[in-house]
Amino acid sequence: MQKKSLTKKVYIKTYGCQMNVYDSNKMLDLLHALGYEQTGELENSDLVILNTCHIREKASEKVYSELGSIRKFKEKRKASGNEMLIAVAGCVSQAEGDEIFVRAPYVDIVVGPQTYHNLPELIAKVSRDKKIALNLDFPAISKFDSLPETSLPQGYTAFLTIQEGCDKFCKFCCVPYTRGAEYSRNLSEIYREALNLVEQGAIEITLLGQNVSAYHGRDYEGNEINIAKLIEHLAKIPNLQRIRYTTSHPNDMTEDLSLLHKNEPKLMPFLHLPVQSGSDKILKDMNRKHTAARYLEIIKQYREACPDILFSSDFIVGYPGETEQDFEDTMELVRQVGFSLSYSFKYSMRPGTPAAAIEKQVPEDIKVSRLERLQALLTGQQNQINKESIGKISSVLFEKPGKYAGQILGKNQYSQAVCVIGSKDLIGKILPVKVEAVNGTTLTGVLV
Repeated sequence: MQKKSLTKKVYIKTYGCQMNVYDSNKMLDLLHALGYEQTGELENSDLVILNTCHIREKASEKVYSELGSIRKFKEKRKASGNEMLIAVAGCVSQAEGDEIFVRAPYVDIVVGPQTYHNLPELIAKVSRDKKIALNLDFPAISKFDSLPETSLPQGYTAFLTIQEGCDKFCKFCCVPYTRGAEYSRNLSEIYREALNLVEQGAIEITLLGQNVSAYHGRDYEGNEINIAKLIEHLAKIPNLQRIRYTTSHPNDMTEDLSLLHKNEPKLMPFLHLPVQSGSDKILKDMNRKHTAARYLEIIKQYREACPDILFSSDFIVGYPGETEQDFEDTMELVRQVGFSLSYSFKYSMRPGTPAAAIEKQVPEDIKVSRLERLQALLTGQQNQINKESIGKISSVLFEKPGKYAGQILGKNQYSQAVCVIGSKDLIGKILPVKVEAVNGTTLTGVLV
């Protein structure tokens, strides 16, 4: 008779931002201590977790659709005498709350982004009491105090959350309501986690935060430090070769951070800095608290400090009350900056946000037209910047095999995808590549 394995299987699907990727990894760390192993086979899982995002349009409906599919696997396992617990985590959980149990009564656990460290307790409660479990608190004590200091390996590139939450209250955004107020971790715990990641093989770390440039943690003496000082400390870790950070807010960009891009070789020459709109009227209506001119000043400041730095951004078109002139202001800002990569979306209402109550909604056909025009401009800029890379030498961290046999894919210092023909032993190494061509959005080249 075959002995039944004591190892349980957990399937986790992550939606949205890098912060959610980090949170999913931390959930796996917690569950590993309970004997769970990650699996890619949903149908054979003892626990299924959907780590959700509420930023995109119809996010909640997509989650409910996914839950409907998972329900069939749960019922099939139950019929064969096995249990499958279903947990919904992340920002949709925080926004929807116990409505999830009403619309999907087969869900066992609903947990918010600030309380997922309680997953082991919630799993035990459901298994013991055969009742649903809900935890959507915003605890006064940081969840990071309850997470394991050591973590499962992430690979050669790793994410590390240094800041969470947001105090900006942009009128279109649900983050302050789903992630809570700004909170910054202290240097000592960030440094220990970074050391652990590097010991496990990471040579590039991306520092994460909803407003990462607003970081204001404490150093070893209890003094408040900003993200520039934090990066200076992390750069001293010997085997850590690359540092990135995302996502920044224009109101928090400082001169010492721009100078660090000049003076610290481990800090990559790339900055993701969302502007959302080029119209001062729309920026004011959004409660962004910066102007288009101020955004352009920041771009100039960082280019003067680091002439080869590349920029990416986020844009929302069709925000309530946006006129054709407002949209043209956005197009003009894009022309002045020149972005290597961008994310652009039509405005969509988020229940509970102030913008959802504005009556001057832009018609859908106008939003579609404006988005197409903006994306054409942004794509043209990205293509031009990629073409300008031809003949130049890029420093590439190779991460994985490419789409076709013999291809190895990585990212250069500017976050551009780069592909070469080579063996798998290139993976995990940073090597110079001469760019020879552009294939779509990927640079192709040869090792120098």
